[in-house]
Amino acid sequence: MINSYRTSFNEQFTTEQYALFLKELEKGFIEIPFRVAESPVFLPERLKDQLIAAGEEIIALIKAENFKKLTEKSIPSEWYVPAENSHPHFLTFDFGICKDEEGKLTPKLIELQGFPSLYGFQNHLAKTFQHSFSLSTALTPYFSGLNEQSYLELLKEVIVGRHQAHEVALMDIDAPHQKTAIDFFITAEYLGIKVLSLRDIKKEGNRLYYLEEGKQVFLKRIYNRLIFDEIGQNTAIFKDSFDPRAALDIEWVAHPNWFYRISKYTMPFLTSDFVPLTHFLKDLKVIPEDLENYVLKPLFSFAGMGVLIDVQKKDIENISDPENWILQRKVSYEPVVQAPDGGIKVEIRLMYLWPEGKEPVLCISLARLSRGKMIGVRYNQDFDWVGGTVGLVEK
Repeated sequence: MINSYRTSFNEQFTTEQYALFLKELEKGFIEIPFRVAESPVFLPERLKDQLIAAGEEIIALIKAENFKKLTEKSIPSEWYVPAENSHPHFLTFDFGICKDEEGKLTPKLIELQGFPSLYGFQNHLAKTFQHSFSLSTALTPYFSGLNEQSYLELLKEVIVGRHQAHEVALMDIDAPHQKTAIDFFITAEYLGIKVLSLRDIKKEGNRLYYLEEGKQVFLKRIYNRLIFDEIGQNTAIFKDSFDPRAALDIEWVAHPNWFYRISKYTMPFLTSDFVPLTHFLKDLKVIPEDLENYVLKPLFSFAGMGVLIDVQKKDIENISDPENWILQRKVSYEPVVQAPDGGIKVEIRLMYLWPEGKEPVLCISLARLSRGKMIGVRYNQDFDWVGGTVGLVEK
């Protein structure tokens, strides 16, 4: 979107160079199972400032004294985890890039999470783009005055904390086989922590441990990448490991409750030019006549699962659990990223780290390019110049 960089990138781009870039991205790790886009996104100054302002408005709500009270019902009773801390360690806000009434670019909030995203991979992706395509040194993926060294130091402060690296584990249900496993391995290389599946962690009393060469290594902290939706009703899996809902001598980063508190559940409480009008379905008094301008979303799903774009009145009337749904004004993405064959829609994810006892810091971004009806890799499998990428700004 910074025309000079976009024009230069497109003129020099070749498919052979892109193939080499992908090989470099995977080198030393694993084959990436999701599509990485051909190009980074070059974010102009005005849009960057708007994104920052939008993020600050959302954070103001999260820091409000009554935020926990507002969001208490967001946590399903069957997935409540004790010993919640005072704030999340991670914040990610997804914005669709649109045009306002004056024809200028503006961000519109799509979703938000108090759950970690690809904090390791995005750093690696940005470096690989810059090296593979010989991008200008005036560009950076970092915000808040960070550089790679200070970013990784902050990442270590948040994830490892005051502990030794071997006392900290990144945990997911089946970590090595998750779609985002490359992020797990990159993070482990950066920080020296373990990557463990749920079944690798055992419980003794209220302490958790894993085995290293047959010896118990007790954990102090879990970098949690497990989403309870993936467990579903299969809670028998905890018998071979541990139940996260038990009272445990462990620090969570981020605590699982924040996945629910900061989510689509938060959006109806936000009033901003950067946030589309959003209703809890249970509170909806009258179904809008112009449903073609709305999208229906389940509160507790991820990766776009269950979203209804072409909403009809009967869809709303047939929902048996309206407390678990929101109705949101549609956002009209503008195809503002110029590929060689035309414009592409883009979504920008702002990624924050929030160290204990300090303020949240905007660190880096994730971008998604799309030609499909929905943003997201699963909805753009048959296209090129789509997929996950990173935003770059001028220093």
